[in-house]
Amino acid sequence: MILKALCVGIDYYKSFQPLHGCVNDALSVCDVLSRNDDGTVNFSVKLLTAPNAPDESHLVTRSQLLQDIKDLFHDYSDVALFYFAGHGHLDNTGGYLIPSDGNNADPGLELESILKIATLSKAANKIIILDSCFAGNAGNLPELGDSTVINEGMTILTACGSDQYAGEEHGHGIFTHLLVDALRGGAMNLLGEVTPGSIYAHIDQSLGPWDQRPLFKTNVRNFVCLRKNTPPISLRELQRITEFFPTRDTVYYLDPSYESDSTCSNQVKCGIFRILQNYNRVNLVVPVGAEHMYYAAMNSTSCKLTPLGKHYWNLVHKKRI
Repeated sequence: MILKALCVGIDYYKSFQPLHGCVNDALSVCDVLSRNDDGTVNFSVKLLTAPNAPDESHLVTRSQLLQDIKDLFHDYSDVALFYFAGHGHLDNTGGYLIPSDGNNADPGLELESILKIATLSKAANKIIILDSCFAGNAGNLPELGDSTVINEGMTILTACGSDQYAGEEHGHGIFTHLLVDALRGGAMNLLGEVTPGSIYAHIDQSLGPWDQRPLFKTNVRNFVCLRKNTPPISLRELQRITEFFPTRDTVYYLDPSYESDSTCSNQVKCGIFRILQNYNRVNLVVPVGAEHMYYAAMNSTSCKLTPLGKHYWNLVHKKRI
């Protein structure tokens, strides 16, 4: 897999008010994308930052930002991901991302231009993540009444709507803090995989109706995994679900021999019960007629698959995992 990412964080501006969390945000996103939870290499990340310092060599200029965006999307890759944290601008012609040298007369890079570059990319999956004010304009076409039109393979995730501001809190963007939390496992499935869809769901649930509202625009056949985390249950154990439950509606009967504390415990059955307890911890299985799995065994009742358990049973049964 060829995974490329460009992470940009701009705190210093020549003509606009400085920001204070964007460099921290870009560093955090770079860190979490670079390696999976087990330390294996994930994205090859290029980092551009403009900290609040007078050193001109640390500016992120319009020309540099444009060139790096072109380089990101130029060659083939399985995933090309662009992340930006900084000022955004909105006028009657559309939205902009503002580099360090942007000004009122020439704010910076038009979102429409960035989308055109990504649309023409050879990358199989183009992902644009924007933590900037008015970022929700990305993908909108003013000539179509701000309707969103994006080509296949494109995903856009923004911190806020087209007329909203993106907030900072405790040295980080509110949106990016949730984004990093999602990538670190807050939005993973039982295989440990984090996708753009699960990231949006995580952020959406975390922000209330009175907060800035994230936007998610996508045109893909399937979601790509952006990071692998340590799953809450091993794949080998998960794949045994069809062994213990031959059908989705099978009820697995228990008795005291499954519980190691019982005087009649059976070593093989206790091993199976440990796996069933693991299923219960991740909401794949629930006890029947008992509050806990322990009492289901000691009282000779049973356990059954939850709706989530039936979903993963289907995946194993169809050899999807």
